[in-house]
Amino acid sequence: MQNKDYQYVMNNTKWNEIRIAMSSFTSTLQWRTKDFETAHISTWDSEWFYHFMNEGYKYIEWLEIKTETEIIKNEVLEIIKNVHVPGKILEDKIRVYGYVEVGTSVDYL
Repeated sequence: MQNKDYQYVMNNTKWNEIRIAMSSFTSTLQWRTKDFETAHISTWDSEWFYHFMNEGYKYIEWLEIKTETEIIKNEVLEIIKNVHVPGKILEDKIRVYGYVEVGTSVDYL
């Protein structure tokens, strides 16, 4: 759902590229999402192949991927950089944005 104060900065192709790459990652990676319509933040999940796309991608405000070590963070970041998506590197997570506020500057990883 598009809101006048937010703009959609992702697409299904990019979300699907992330899903496929993360489902074949050598270690188990946990993720959670924030729903754009309800503001609900999901519980951490590690099943990428079906659960991540279960509700589709339309309402993902952001995706966080938990990175418990610096090595894992760097490996995940390399994958994310290959997909080239809007995001942010946090202390122990990588966040990928689906929506951002209009006028907000966002880096592409």
